[in-house]
Amino acid sequence: MNNSENKVIDESIQGQALNVNSKNTGSKKLFLESYGCQMNFSDSEIVASILIDKGYSTTQNFEEADVIFVNTCAIREGAESKVRNRLNDFKRVKQKNPKALVGVLGCMAERLKAQFLEQEKLVDIVVGPDAYRDLPNLLEQAEDGHRAINVILSKEETYADLTPVRLGTNGVTAFISITRGCDNMCSFCVVPFTRGRERSRDPETILHEAKDLFAQGYREVTLLGQNVDSYLWTGGGLKKEQLTEEQKAASLNFAQLLEKVALLDPDLRVRFSTSHPKDMTDEVLHIMAKYENICNNIHLPVQSGNSNVLEKMNRGYSREWYLERMEAIRRIIPDCGISTDIITGFCGETEEEHKETISLMEKVQYDFAYMFMYSERPKTLAERKYTDDVPEEVKKRRLQEVVDLQRKHSGIRTEQGVGKIHRVLVEGFSKKSDDMLMGRNSQNSVVVFPREHYKKGDYVNVFVDACTSSTLIGKVVS
Repeated sequence: MNNSENKVIDESIQGQALNVNSKNTGSKKLFLESYGCQMNFSDSEIVASILIDKGYSTTQNFEEADVIFVNTCAIREGAESKVRNRLNDFKRVKQKNPKALVGVLGCMAERLKAQFLEQEKLVDIVVGPDAYRDLPNLLEQAEDGHRAINVILSKEETYADLTPVRLGTNGVTAFISITRGCDNMCSFCVVPFTRGRERSRDPETILHEAKDLFAQGYREVTLLGQNVDSYLWTGGGLKKEQLTEEQKAASLNFAQLLEKVALLDPDLRVRFSTSHPKDMTDEVLHIMAKYENICNNIHLPVQSGNSNVLEKMNRGYSREWYLERMEAIRRIIPDCGISTDIITGFCGETEEEHKETISLMEKVQYDFAYMFMYSERPKTLAERKYTDDVPEEVKKRRLQEVVDLQRKHSGIRTEQGVGKIHRVLVEGFSKKSDDMLMGRNSQNSVVVFPREHYKKGDYVNVFVDACTSSTLIGKVVS
């Protein structure tokens, strides 16, 4: 998920119409809209690559599109309802152009295929995250008047051989998927059911993609995965528990991959998301500390500050384990920016357990957080095993307490950047003025400064002498 100049939010879903360079002049027009996490946005770039190769061009105006795809998120009920409302908006396109096709991609596709295709007849095509290579064939089926569907999950697909078309890009920062799927089976989460089991991508294809991006002028890559820390390339598709000691020694783990990417060029910044507390190792932290171009920023979802709730969530760690990881981060990378995810009102959560989340927040003082009320998702262990028994008004009140505290902590963390020099990668104009530029420092804080002669992709040293609640403000110094 993207951090922005708004550092405290309680919504994860973001709709964004994505376009590519107008040099793509295919006869049929494609409109892509993505919701949810950065993995979905990354997947949309794979979809664009596949279809542009088949003669499509992209458009930002869905009313002129021949094909409309919505890449969906199934993490929370609110996300699904927003996508459903959006599909109703697209009905008028089909009224004007009966040959226009509407499709649902991604995480909602597998779960709601029957409703979308048969009951509500909102779409013509339903495609799961592992079936994008089948899109040209599915489009042909839909053009012939058939309902087209492929939601089969794969144990091997990583799209490693495809070059993503960078969509809606600033030309400076880009995402590289290093794993797909997830094996963690958190009790509240649908990802293992919508994206399948975890598999790691060939490191040579990751390094090639990073090199290519740098050659194109990109200066920052974010390595993406549901759980990047569990990345493990064995060369044979074997799981960790299947490996001999010799095979383990010959495999490549996440810390080693991170180092290889950092060594490509000192001017290529490296970030990663998302980490899992049970798998975040000191080896990764020491690699981060070793290389200046690996950003000092970690997104480490806690979800709850209470060990009993964490056990029911099947998170695989306790409050004490998490705080030990926080201590290791602060010790090895003292100036590290830390963000998190927090869920309030999980099944059976008591007031005392909620207060433990508050107390953990006070101990850590996160720079930023994604904060949500618990929303029961179909097929999850929590739906089968627990009762969603915390009243809605209690969930809302607890969430507001978390949001208010995080707003306070974000302000404190931002203020700590005043009076210091920050190395900033310029990403573009400030939202408020074309006379000001914006970029982010290593900790992922937004920094704004006078434009002068600087441009996107430059590294500048900015002395910060003021701030808002979420943005650092300064001027470039030599």
